[in-house]
Amino acid sequence: MALNKRELFLKRRLRVRNKLRAISDGRPRLSVHRSSKNISVQVIDDAKGVTLAAASSLEKDLGVVGKNNLEAAAKIGAAIAERAKKAGVEEVIFDRGGFLFHGKIKALADAAREGGLKF
Repeated sequence: MALNKRELFLKRRLRVRNKLRAISDGRPRLSVHRSSKNISVQVIDDAKGVTLAAASSLEKDLGVVGKNNLEAAAKIGAAIAERAKKAGVEEVIFDRGGFLFHGKIKALADAAREGGLKF
């Protein structure tokens, strides 16, 4: 049974999300979304169903509008760490969705860790 790329992505996303639910212990979720042109990240409190902090490459003040490269991912990771700390969040669980943990996703995670988020 051959699966196409989209079906494999959706299977991977569900597998990751289910594992995170089991180990979350009430910590907020750092959710990453990457498209071909932009990258965005949110800190979500699943118990309350609210977004605590967010950052995206669409924000003009970050200086990476319309870019989706390693440099943009690092800037967004640093920005989300700063905004999460302002919101009182220091520990999160990293939800990479169906994306593989390398390249831009890894750069974002490393920058968020350097910014002070623990995961």
